[in-house]
Amino acid sequence: MLRNKSVKVVEKQLIKNEQKLPIDTILIGDCIEQMNALPENSIDLVFADPPYNLQLESGLTRPDQSKVDAVDDDWDKFDSFAHYDNFTNAWLKAARRILKPNGAIWVIGSYHNIFRVGTALQNHGFWMLNDVIWRKSNPMPNFRGTRFTNAHETLIWASKSQKSKVTFNYEAMKQANDDVQMRSDWLFPICTGGERLKDENNDKIHPTQKPEALLYRILNASTNVGDVVLDPFFGTGTTGAVAKKMGRNFIGIERETHYINAALKRIAKIKPMQADALETMRPKRKEARVAFGSLIEQGLIMPGTYLFDAKKKHKALVRADGSLICNKHVGSIHKVGALVQDAAACNGWTYWHFEKNGKLALIDELRFEMRASMQEEIATIKISA
Repeated sequence: MLRNKSVKVVEKQLIKNEQKLPIDTILIGDCIEQMNALPENSIDLVFADPPYNLQLESGLTRPDQSKVDAVDDDWDKFDSFAHYDNFTNAWLKAARRILKPNGAIWVIGSYHNIFRVGTALQNHGFWMLNDVIWRKSNPMPNFRGTRFTNAHETLIWASKSQKSKVTFNYEAMKQANDDVQMRSDWLFPICTGGERLKDENNDKIHPTQKPEALLYRILNASTNVGDVVLDPFFGTGTTGAVAKKMGRNFIGIERETHYINAALKRIAKIKPMQADALETMRPKRKEARVAFGSLIEQGLIMPGTYLFDAKKKHKALVRADGSLICNKHVGSIHKVGALVQDAAACNGWTYWHFEKNGKLALIDELRFEMRASMQEEIATIKISA
């Protein structure tokens, strides 16, 4: 077994009764036993790429009779659907036990297994959030010409329970998609080129190695820096490699020695991103609330100042209590903004402007300035403490 300083490996024994999680560790052995040995309610996210139970009875060949490097490993072979279902129920039960109350799980599969897994998820009390289609830009052809080309796989994202408040970095996903809501159909190529791990004979080390781009999006969407991500079917360590890059902690479980050796080499080469590069867009609902009156109290805007709409059609006077008066209309920045437009509602922060260096600037700039000041004060308190 290979070793490196950045990843721990625990061989042949369970880590039962340990108070601390074995983060950045590959646990060797049966995933059900290893998960059952971990502390309850300790994991933020589980990403699972379980055996698909492809039921291949014979090897695949191309029209020229050359052999296709298909999934024919022992770990993907089950005696029956009942056998596969028992296995699925056992690992899902173990995974749910170790998830935190607000934790979530991602499971990826093909038409061979994902519907059975989906049923088991619901039976165990997981709450479905999304099914995501990974559409492959370069899928493997259907060599026999008897079916449609299998050009996608399905991911299920589910929370531990209906009441779980899971992490969803909505703004980060929207930003990554050119400021448009991220959809549930994702286009990525299958793992090829330099990313595909191969052995000394130039053969694939793992037949179903997932692209790092897929895991990058999943972790970016549903985890935060410092979260613990567990992968019970670790394989060659894609989850661990991406987690290390993104400042997340990982726990991998794997029983195949050649996969573990490949994962160790791979993860050892990963350099984590800089801390400031890992910051994501914060949802506006999570930002500190700043009242318009607070700007007056802090001296960022003075009573007697006039506010204007973008075209200077309306002019409102700021009063000492934080209210505005514009002609006969009196009230908050939102109420007066709505009244002068004869509208049902108005976001006063993005409607009213003040004069700054001879130009109009949104009062929202002052709110941003005050929030930044509040964050600096919080950081200073934490450091001094």
